[in-house]
Amino acid sequence: MTHAVPKGSIHVDRHFTQSPAEIWHRLTDPAQMARWWAPGDVRAEHGHRFDLDMGPWGKQACEVTAVEPERVFQYRFAVGRLDTVVTWRIEAESGTEASAGAHVWLSHDGFDLETAGGRAAFEGMKAGWPGVLGRLGG
Repeated sequence: MTHAVPKGSIHVDRHFTQSPAEIWHRLTDPAQMARWWAPGDVRAEHGHRFDLDMGPWGKQACEVTAVEPERVFQYRFAVGRLDTVVTWRIEAESGTEASAGAHVWLSHDGFDLETAGGRAAFEGMKAGWPGVLGRLGG
């Protein structure tokens, strides 16, 4: 009988006053991403490989795995280290001008909870993602 390795997932969502197009730009433009999260040569191109400079945690290799403009942006994160997947889902919100904008769902999946490094990364990112997502709209 094989033993399934438990995998950790982080889910955070938030409403933004910005349009889906503006949120998309902030997720997929290197200069924009560097302002709210980390520097790196991110591009909305399936198969594109890039590094995110996570400061004290070093450069993390990433590879884009799904692109649906202004709707879904997904990439493997920390390839060869954590081997997790970050998925951004964007949905337009309708309503009065004051409530219009976008709703963003972030999923960070695949943390290996059986290793000390996997558990530490999971706990750190679980605590950190809400603040990162807050900066996305800033």
